[in-house]
Amino acid sequence: MDKIIDIVDSIAYEKGLKVSEVEEALQESLIKTAQKMIDETLIFDANINREERKLNLFQKIEVVANDDIRLTAQTLKATNEETGEEYDIVNNKENFISLDEAKKIDPDLELGDFLNYDLEFESMGRNAATILFSNLEYRLQRHIEDNLFNKYNSQIGKTINSVVTSVDRQENTFMEIGEVRAILPRKNRIKGEIFKVGDSIKAVVKAVRVDKQHGLIVEVSRTSPKFLEALLTLEVPELKDKRITIEASARIPGARAKIAISTTEQNIDPIGAIVGVKGVRINAVSEQLNGENIDCIDYSPIPEIFISRALSPAIVNSVKIEKSKKQDEKDKAIVTINSDQKGRAIGRVGLNIRLASMLTKHEIELNEIDAVTPEHQNSSNTTETKSTDTSSLEALFK
Repeated sequence: MDKIIDIVDSIAYEKGLKVSEVEEALQESLIKTAQKMIDETLIFDANINREERKLNLFQKIEVVANDDIRLTAQTLKATNEETGEEYDIVNNKENFISLDEAKKIDPDLELGDFLNYDLEFESMGRNAATILFSNLEYRLQRHIEDNLFNKYNSQIGKTINSVVTSVDRQENTFMEIGEVRAILPRKNRIKGEIFKVGDSIKAVVKAVRVDKQHGLIVEVSRTSPKFLEALLTLEVPELKDKRITIEASARIPGARAKIAISTTEQNIDPIGAIVGVKGVRINAVSEQLNGENIDCIDYSPIPEIFISRALSPAIVNSVKIEKSKKQDEKDKAIVTINSDQKGRAIGRVGLNIRLASMLTKHEIELNEIDAVTPEHQNSSNTTETKSTDTSSLEALFK
């Protein structure tokens, strides 16, 4: 125990922990060991004195009033503040001393103060050392896992590169990322992708969790919209510099995606910057997503305009928003289009309208009307009248 400070510093260095974390784990372990070896109902405490390079273990006894019931009662009644129910507390009267008795020991003691009785850990024997080691090892491991959890939890949404180490029968793909194991579940793969041991994979960190069998697990994904955003950020300097912002994104992995972008700088064409010269930037991202087509649209904070743009290449006549009465349901957008635009709005196998709904977070309902043919327009309007009245435009987005 005379080398305890050196041991603490050594453990902190080897485990990659803070010295304060190791000290806290050691103190908690020492208290647990004392309770196990002496009496679990007694109150113990421990501290590390770096100036004296010593670890102190002691029993705490609280100074209470002379007529305090805790000096005699073995079982006390307590009340749950939330439920109001009473429950029993097992009381050890050795944890308390009357004020009169305490004054005999130290005249300066007052109610609520504590008497500390030093204990020698070395005198507890070899079993105590074994229990201390076990408790300390457990607490250090918890600190290590908590630090790793916080480290990788802060990386959610960021890309990682790793090499496949194994693939199980359910086609889940496993990789090693630094000190932890990463998993790419089958559901997080783009359709048609097959990986084998030794393959290099780029993915985005989706979630971090603790598994009882494997410990800390980092779940990665290649189907998340965040993966698309991360890849675009790597390819487009304006995104990395935050001169262009991705306001929303939606994907049907391997098939098609839509992103809504905005900028506050007038000299930047956001869509042009994302696409790149001759499409070089967006094509580079598409190749990494098995040829996924990526549509870019200008974001608008006005829902009606945003929805009409999200449905491109369809031309929208008007959009009307109906607020949902339930919090867990999307607002509905009733979109009026000409009949000849219906196919474009829906898209092949419904991809366009599904992505627009995902992107805008609205349930989209199409209201189809017959388009006016040029012949009908010519026969009904023999004269063309010009007008500067724009009031009729207001109906487009009501």
